[in-house]
Order: sequence, then C-alpha cells, then structure tokens
Amino acid sequence: MIPRYSRPDMVAIWSPETKFRIWFEIEAHACDALADLGVIPKEAAQTIWEKGGAATFDIERIDEIERETKHDVIAFLTHLAEIVGPDARFVHQGMTSSDVLDTCFNVQLVRATDLLLKDMDALLAAIKRRAFEHKDTVCIGRSHGIHAEPVTFGLKMAEAYAEFDRCRVRLMNAREEIATCAISGAVGTFANIDPRVEEHVAQAMGLKAEPVSTQVIPRDRHAMYFATLGVIASSIERVATEIRHLQRTEVLEAEEYFSPGQKGSSAMPHKRNPVLTENLTGLARLVRGFSIPAMENVALWHERDISHSSVERMIGPDATVTLDFALARLTGVIDKLLVYPERMMGNMDRLGGLVHSQRILLALTQAGSSREDAYRLVQRNAMKVWESYQVSGAAGVDFLSELLNDADVRQYLSEDQIRDRFDLGYHTKNVDVIFKRVFGES
Repeated sequence: MIPRYSRPDMVAIWSPETKFRIWFEIEAHACDALADLGVIPKEAAQTIWEKGGAATFDIERIDEIERETKHDVIAFLTHLAEIVGPDARFVHQGMTSSDVLDTCFNVQLVRATDLLLKDMDALLAAIKRRAFEHKDTVCIGRSHGIHAEPVTFGLKMAEAYAEFDRCRVRLMNAREEIATCAISGAVGTFANIDPRVEEHVAQAMGLKAEPVSTQVIPRDRHAMYFATLGVIASSIERVATEIRHLQRTEVLEAEEYFSPGQKGSSAMPHKRNPVLTENLTGLARLVRGFSIPAMENVALWHERDISHSSVERMIGPDATVTLDFALARLTGVIDKLLVYPERMMGNMDRLGGLVHSQRILLALTQAGSSREDAYRLVQRNAMKVWESYQVSGAAGVDFLSELLNDADVRQYLSEDQIRDRFDLGYHTKNVDVIFKRVFGES
C-alpha cells in the first residue's frame, strides 16, 4: 500500500487510529452487555464509554508498551487502563485477543467493501453512458486477434457492464460472507463469556454472530472474500487489455485521453502510450495474487495459530486499497475514452468485405450446395483477398467482385442475392435485443 496507488477514504479505514477506535468500541459494547447481565457494574461500563470514548489513543504509547509486552492487544488494553482508571479491570472480561482482532478485521473489510460498492456504481454508470453513446457505432469483432464479423462498440461496453454488474453481485455476497463477529473466548466455547455478549456486540457493530468459531472466525470466509476481489481485478484487466489493443497504432480505434501537457515518452515526443490501462493490468495482478495467501490461511492448526495474522495485516489493506484505486482509475479511463468511429469503419473495410463470408456460406447451403463445397467456394475467393492484403496492408482485391465473377458461385446465387449478403446492418439488427437484456427497458 503506497500513496501512489491509494485514495484517502480507503486508507483511513486501515489507519492505526481507526483500528484502535474499533477495538475500543468492541470492548465497550461487550462491557455494556456484561453490565446488563450483571457480570460487571453498570457504572463501570458507563465510565469506560465516557473516558475511552472521549480519548484520543496515543499510537506511540501503544507501540512503546508493545515493544515490552510483545502483544498488541495487551498493549492497547494497558493504554486503555491508563485512560479509564480502575474500572478498566472490567474490560476484556472472558474475552481473548482474537475476539477483538477478528471482529475488528471484519468491520474494516465491511467498511472497505462499502467503498468498493460505491466505486462499482460509479464505474457501471460510466460504462452505461458510453454503451448507449456508441450503441450503433459499428466496428469489427475479432477472434484470435483476427477480423471476424461486425459488432458495435456499444456492445463491447454492454459486455463490460454486464460483467461488472455480476462483479457487484459477487461483492455484495462477499460482504455478507465476511460480516460476522466472534466474542466467544478462548477456543470458542463461551466458557468464560455469555453468548449474549457476542450477539450484542455483533448487532452494535453491524455484524452477525459467527455460528461456530474456534478461537478465530473461520478463514474460509476470508478466502472467499479475497477471491472475489481477485475476480473483480481480473475483470478490470480484461477491459484494460481490450483498450490497450484498441490503442495500438495499427488499430487505433480508441485510446486513453491524452491531457494537455502530458508527455508519453522521455525520448520520443510523438508517443501517446496506454499508461493507465497498463497500470491497471499490473494492479490487477497484485489484487489477484492476494487471493492465494488468503486461501492458504484457511488451514490453521487445531483451534488456532497465528500464521494467518501477518498475511492479513498486509493483504487486508493492500487488496482493498489497490482495488479501490483501480476501480476509480478504470472509471476515469472509460469516462474520457477517445473513440474513433471512422477508424473503426476503415479497419473493417481493409479486408475488402471478408466480414460477410459466413453469410455467403449460408446462402450457398440454402441454395442447394453442400456445406463442404460451399466452404471451398467461399474460402478460395476469400484467400485471394487475404493474399492481396498481405502484400500492401489493404485489400487490393474486392471480395464481392470475386464472388460475382466466380461461375461456380453464380450457379447458386444471383447478383442481387450476393449483394444482399453484404448488408452491414444485418450484423447489428439484434443490438437492441441485447441492450434490453443488459440494461432493461432504459
């Protein structure tokens, strides 16, 4: 987590100040429940809230205590006792460190997810706007990187919208998965603390009680959470890679916005590089990589060990901060993306009408030719166009003319029937149907 790829709201969730404030709230809510159950005096619970709630925790002091105790929760509780006074002896009654650490971690992940959901909404809005803007902007579809048949740029955006809409659903499910609380004491048996304390803390912190914990909340929840972040990062990379390909000089159907005063290269003043989407590709690799250690954290020894702890102290902030930044960056890229319809049409025309080859193939079979013969007839004319393109980078032979002059083809199809199969609108006639599936009736 470095400032270059961080945004302040997400960073604040993982700050020491926020962490210790959440720790205090967990302990204080537990004290309220213990007071209601008659385990500790109500006046003590009130004092803990009054003094601790008004305090600004001294990070340096906590760190100083931890250097001696070698235990972060004890260091915090010692500092809290310095603030609260004698009633601090009622704090942490029957609890274990993981009750505080795990519940806090999940609170932070829930808050981080709420920011990510806002990011997702902004991205979806930007994609939707560009999809409708270019719903009828015809461009070539490619398979294996090679010209296939026409699509529209709006369909490319609609595909991205549907993908991130699925990602949003996954993120909501991940939020539900991670929003649990454990205040169950050592090895999770509630031997020294009433389960009603856990229920109270969970409700107060916006969580639900973990049905069964050991000394920790089960880490399969976290594995699913970080795997979801990895899938979202992969979707970011897919869109970023598409834009990078479209920006290549030989293609140049779309490109990142190039702002006044921006420089593309220290050596070559003419350069306009896809730096933002390249950056997104790299960030996606990082977020995706965090899912592996999260999965490896699932297998802890018996009721707990702390092999997961160091991992989560890093991947919690790093994964959410990085994904927050990446979603915002992709939103900016989509919002300002430069789209060149004329270039799209020019690229499609470079192969002299080959994009209509399937329609001719189908027309021949419908007119009585076997599929094998039809394929042979279409391909032999198409290869003439390909060969001319390989020489000059533009089709010197016209596919339509070749078909019209092929006696074997003309045995099956008239000139009008052939020309009719070169109607570009045929390929986009169902765009509205697809848009309704993706966006509804809007």
